[in-house]
Amino acid sequence: MTPVLVDSNILLDIATDDPRWASWSAATLERAAEESVLVINPLIYAEVSIGFDRIEDLEAALPTGLYRREALPYEAGFLAGKCFLDYRRRGGNRRAPLPDFYIGAHAAIAGYRLMSRDAARYRTYFPSVGLIAPGSDVEGGEPEN
Repeated sequence: MTPVLVDSNILLDIATDDPRWASWSAATLERAAEESVLVINPLIYAEVSIGFDRIEDLEAALPTGLYRREALPYEAGFLAGKCFLDYRRRGGNRRAPLPDFYIGAHAAIAGYRLMSRDAARYRTYFPSVGLIAPGSDVEGGEPEN
């Protein structure tokens, strides 16, 4: 089973009970958890933390028994920087922060699938990463090829 790196937007959909995305995100995350190891990294943890007032509440929402926590590989840092530079050279604005590229690079370097609602950027800059995203197979949450 290929591990799945879970992007912060999925976790925040659930934590905030987003009216548009919470249901899809929760169901897709549940299916992935049954089939794969779920992974988060410090950037994802930091982005999700904005939805919580206390670290204890965040820890309860991201239990280590469900989410494997991994450090960020240095190779992913290099790839993220190169992809971000390419993005900026193509006219990309600052709306897409470097951490998003680091998350995609982490999935690419580790050979993980990535669950995210931000599929367009990941498809463009990390085409080797299997995506679990809206529109890939909404009912089954299967990765795109």
